[in-house]
Amino acid sequence: MNLAIVLVVAAVIALIFILRVTVSSSVKISADTNPANQLQPIDVEAFRNLADPAEDDYLRRRLPTSELRHVRRERLLALAVYVQIAARNAAVLIHVGQSALNSSDSRTAAAARELVSDAALLRRNAAFALVRIYVALAWPSAGIGAAPVLDGYRQLNGSAMLLGRLQNPATPVRISASL
Repeated sequence: MNLAIVLVVAAVIALIFILRVTVSSSVKISADTNPANQLQPIDVEAFRNLADPAEDDYLRRRLPTSELRHVRRERLLALAVYVQIAARNAAVLIHVGQSALNSSDSRTAAAARELVSDAALLRRNAAFALVRIYVALAWPSAGIGAAPVLDGYRQLNGSAMLLGRLQNPATPVRISASL
């Protein structure tokens, strides 16, 4: 009976968290600033390292249990920060894409649609990844599941660069520190 109550409470907390991340974390973009300036570049190699299950297995084999818990917790918290930044960048890029949807150039409008679609998918994947990360913090044997965010972020970077080149070829848009 106690396990059922704990699972129901955990499910409710996860649902509240998902709703909070997807609904209330809208990005306020002021009219006088360029939304692209609000993007925070991500070190993709560090993100990939933190999300790699092989790295987690390596640490599990090499570290004593007490030290492993501490290191894994720090890695998961860092991974959560990367996922949150990716979600915030996706929200900014949704605004950028929506402003370009009504472009008279059909290639720009198509690139804007692709950017908005990729960014919305990334935000959804980020919300689920954050839930899995926080579950992994509570239950160390749980999987992390941040790979869809990393893959989506790479795709979003390409879409943002394409739209940026079409709108202003002289100013590149980069959302990754190293790609």
